[in-house]
Amino acid sequence: MQENKHKLYQNPNGPEIGTVSAKVLEVDGLYFKDLAGTGELLPYEDWRLDDETRAKDLAGRLSIEEIAGLMLYSPHQMVPTMPGGPFQATYDGKPFPESGKEKWELTDQQRHFLDKDHVRHVLAMKLESGEIAARWSNKLQEFTEGLPWGIPVNISSDPRHGASKAGAEFKSGADDVSKWPEGMGIAATFDPDTCRKFGEAISTEYRALGITTALSPQVDLATEPRWMRFEDTFGTHPDMVAELGKIYCDSLQTTSGEPDGWGKNSVCAMAKHWPGGGPCEAGRDAHYPFGKFAVYPGDNAADHRKPFTEGVFKLDGPTGCASAVMPYYTVSWGLDKQDGKNVGNSYSRYLVHDLLRGTYQYDGIVCTDWGITADPLPTIDSFSSRCYGVEDLTVAQRHLLAIENGVDQFGGNSEIGPILEAYKIGCQRHGEEAMRARMEQSAVRLLKNIFRCGLFENPYLDPQESTRVIGKEELCQAGYEAQLRSVVMVKNQQALPVQGRKKAYIPGRTIQARKGFFRQPMPEQTVQPVTKELAEKYFDWAERPEDADFALVFIESPLSDGYSAEDLAQGGNGYMPISLQYRPYRADAAREESIAGGDFREDFTNRGYKGKTGTAANESDLDLVLDTKKAMGDKPVIVCLRMHNPTVVSELESSADAILVDFGVQAQAILDLVSGKAEPSALLPVQMPASMEAVEKHCEDVPFDIEPYVDDCGHAYDFAFGMDWSGVINDSRVQRFKK
Repeated sequence: MQENKHKLYQNPNGPEIGTVSAKVLEVDGLYFKDLAGTGELLPYEDWRLDDETRAKDLAGRLSIEEIAGLMLYSPHQMVPTMPGGPFQATYDGKPFPESGKEKWELTDQQRHFLDKDHVRHVLAMKLESGEIAARWSNKLQEFTEGLPWGIPVNISSDPRHGASKAGAEFKSGADDVSKWPEGMGIAATFDPDTCRKFGEAISTEYRALGITTALSPQVDLATEPRWMRFEDTFGTHPDMVAELGKIYCDSLQTTSGEPDGWGKNSVCAMAKHWPGGGPCEAGRDAHYPFGKFAVYPGDNAADHRKPFTEGVFKLDGPTGCASAVMPYYTVSWGLDKQDGKNVGNSYSRYLVHDLLRGTYQYDGIVCTDWGITADPLPTIDSFSSRCYGVEDLTVAQRHLLAIENGVDQFGGNSEIGPILEAYKIGCQRHGEEAMRARMEQSAVRLLKNIFRCGLFENPYLDPQESTRVIGKEELCQAGYEAQLRSVVMVKNQQALPVQGRKKAYIPGRTIQARKGFFRQPMPEQTVQPVTKELAEKYFDWAERPEDADFALVFIESPLSDGYSAEDLAQGGNGYMPISLQYRPYRADAAREESIAGGDFREDFTNRGYKGKTGTAANESDLDLVLDTKKAMGDKPVIVCLRMHNPTVVSELESSADAILVDFGVQAQAILDLVSGKAEPSALLPVQMPASMEAVEKHCEDVPFDIEPYVDDCGHAYDFAFGMDWSGVINDSRVQRFKK
């Protein structure tokens, strides 16, 4: 194992100093890094000063090129970058396997954007292990310490603790981060302390990985049940989402014992997506041009802002406010009452400059969502083209417009050229002094976050210590217990728990070919939800239903698409209903005319789909339940629904003796609940709709305006409904948040 290259200097009652190439100054018996190489202590190098003072001093010394680099946020980085995967890179001009490099070495592209483009904000996607992540982080920090001003790298990550992406079985042993339910599952516990532990675990493990910014929490209000990002939210109730957002940010950002809360254990929170990304029209998502519009038929934008204005902007802890905010891709249709412009949120002066910066006085970082400044592609069915409403501007003009609005940073951009061109245009428009001042304002905000986390003093990690911390037993156990507490039982006709060593029939699933997240074709999939090895730790395995004592049928929410190139080719407008039921759904109750519409690639504005039929790629999940029930006869059929989106269960409920709803847990957690090793205790943080007609009638921006499903037992699958072994839960949590 390679030895650590950095040297450590311990200040009495002060921060530890870690350095590889920078000299260390001793002033007043204290240690400081001579990052500028001047031989004297500059204000930004003096850790005794507050972060604002240090950031302003350094920002004032930087060139426009260096400030432009701070305003960039790298594309997704894979560590190491392997051939055949996304976001390709090279090592000394060669693919990784041919390079002979260690897995934590920097790529050619990383060296270039750190040095030539002055990038200091890097988004990590794939990190093969904790040790490799720590060593890669050290390599980044060592490289930038040797560059002018010695500005450290702020590494960020999208959420990486979701149990649904983990293996089927609970594991610990520092081989990976702890696994927790998705955001909706945290909400389903109705337990603030679980959210607090969740944030603390993320903070602990992120810092061990070298990560100092989390691109979370997602505090969008989940009012539109068809939205593909629904499960990542904290639910539908504005007060609940605000509370959990607060707790998450506090636990992420706070270093205990520091007067202002910031320090070596802090992770900056980037709350998203301003002004609320939830009310996408008909559930279509704004990652794609065909889903770019958010609509407000209920005139209820205020509820969507509440998790920000009453939540993450008003933290109870000492850090006070989420350190960064990300606007969503969407065109928030009709919200701009000032200028009447329907453009992407980062391009809206009203939403960013007037509302966020002005009315709500937000002074943290505003970072765009990824890839909004590039020129659009010719096809609307694409994973790109997000310069909504400003397609006629140049790339540089788009950057300038966002900067003028109060945006500080551009997600997914690692080239300074467009920002430098924007600066030149801005100087002609506003004068060089004013444009320099505006850019410097962003530099101060961005540098403050790097100072806050102690990176200027010691950004280096001990890889062995990181390996010990990441995935340690207590964090993994806390995450697993949260998984158990996040599963909602909505039905139980004396089928659960299954006592004793019974024979279980657990059928496999099939998902038809469909389009994936990147709009790439995905082939038909066969899925075995539980391995025989894991199942036999609880029950005997039955190959056929007739040999079983009970059946455990795993299904997931209907997988449906809101756009069809085939429909377009056949003379339609391409827009299709997103269905939350399994059987083909004909949208006879849909709007005649869409609320929003218009695109340079379309010669119409009506994105409606009334009368069209939507299909689910996993329609066979329904057949799996019905066929299993038929084969089992009077023997119990237990359905476990992995619910990405609120599901119309009317097609299957009467064929299930018990229904468990999970929001991203490992299979072992389901088996622990089914076998009675744990008892369900969660409550629905959303409504489950009675029908697709009920969904079509509701307003995308209004919470709790959908008729909930009522089952054969007379139970309404409504907000805060759930069951334990004794029946319907009616504890203090149920009454806490009123609809």
